[in-house]
Amino acid sequence: MDYVPGHNLLEGKRVLVTAAAGTGIGYATAQRCIEEGATVVISDSHERRLTKAADDLGAAAGVVCDVTDEPQVAQLIESAVATLGGIDVMVNNAGLGGTANVVDMTDEQWTKVLDVTLTGTFRCMRAALKVLQAQGRGVVVNNASVLGWRAQAGSAHYAAAKAGVMALTRCAAIEAAPFGIRINAVAPSIAMHPFLAKVTTDELLEELTSREAFGRAAEPWEVANVIVFLASDYSSYMTGEIVSVSSQHP
Repeated sequence: MDYVPGHNLLEGKRVLVTAAAGTGIGYATAQRCIEEGATVVISDSHERRLTKAADDLGAAAGVVCDVTDEPQVAQLIESAVATLGGIDVMVNNAGLGGTANVVDMTDEQWTKVLDVTLTGTFRCMRAALKVLQAQGRGVVVNNASVLGWRAQAGSAHYAAAKAGVMALTRCAAIEAAPFGIRINAVAPSIAMHPFLAKVTTDELLEELTSREAFGRAAEPWEVANVIVFLASDYSSYMTGEIVSVSSQHP
């Protein structure tokens, strides 16, 4: 698949992307937003990787943020507003997976995944919405997963969190609509990058890839392209929607 060039879909937009260090969907989203004409602030909990990512991307700023820490989330939004002069698009990408069957899963494993993936998205949305509502406009795009719909052994905590992100997206969208704010989510199936390969077995990756109609995993930038669409004015009548980014068949 050839890389798609930018078409200025986000020209003049001010974008904040969480969990954007490294090689995954967050980094690809920040890159695509910049290529589409946006000014971008990125965040991540890993300071060294964040600094490198911000430099490599040419981002307006990189702000260290652990989305499980409310004061850090508040500081992230404040820093983004100070740097950008406001926020037009908030992309909530932070998430945490893991593998454990329910019978063996500890409270700590369950709580950690839910705190990063679901409650972290809630914290960032809540903080961003206060800015967007005052502006009277804005867009939020959340990163969910097809596991919010589909079953996968060993992923109950992650699937429950992503299903929660979907429900949170739909409910918040109704609340935000009177303020001129749109809130949608993407639900990728499998997007291959080095970090995923590190934390997932070869057997599971092979099984998941075999289910895809194209016989391959998505590239992170292919998911980012859909995020860009939802962030852009081309999706102006969409809110509360969960867009699957998948070729997977049942």
